[in-house]
Amino acid sequence: MNINYENNNVVKLKGKIIDAPIYSHQVLGEGFFESKLEVKRLSGEKDILPITFSERIIKNLSIGDEIALIGQFRSYNKVEDKHSKLMLTVFVREIVDPKELDTSNNITMIGYVCKPPIYRTTPFGREIADILLAVNRAYNKSDYLPCIAWGRNARFVQEMQVGEKIEVTGRVQSRNYQKRTETSVITKTAYEISISGIRLADADGEFSYTRSQAETSFEDIPVETDEESGLIRKTRAQL
Repeated sequence: MNINYENNNVVKLKGKIIDAPIYSHQVLGEGFFESKLEVKRLSGEKDILPITFSERIIKNLSIGDEIALIGQFRSYNKVEDKHSKLMLTVFVREIVDPKELDTSNNITMIGYVCKPPIYRTTPFGREIADILLAVNRAYNKSDYLPCIAWGRNARFVQEMQVGEKIEVTGRVQSRNYQKRTETSVITKTAYEISISGIRLADADGEFSYTRSQAETSFEDIPVETDEESGLIRKTRAQL
């Protein structure tokens, strides 16, 4: 079976570089660098997203540069203090003319539910569901990507079973949360896909049913900073 894994995971971003690129690693003589991209929402808020790129794709990148890119949202494990941590980054596949993109932040993914969804309501009465997707990549690799659904979408995904194949569309977002330690409270950043549309595959693996968010725009959902919400964010960030 000839599978085009590139279509399983497509991210389109436009934004401004806010961190000087730093060297990350090398593969077969090709160097890779990391930086941060500031992407504006329609609401005026900003997402600060990690990006990884090859020296062969981007050269002489500086703070303040405006770029438009197409890539993939990827995950990898990093060991810190003898614990494995799931790290997320946007892997840049190509740089494009900003005029070619009709959005500043969009992602489409096809993946498999790999943990039972977690449905709940916040102290403010909003319905939320967390879902972790396994998205296949070439060379027998997979990315494990956290997603969040709101309102009707949250009620829809809460019934999904592990192993179900779905397609989601939305945006890659960053969000700060607080984690309590024995001596202090520290602020960390979580990255996830905020879902705006979902399609569920049928028995033949084809997509036939769509559920779109109709209650509120995910662009304008306020960040909750109360203690309960902070504990929830910590749980998802540690997946």
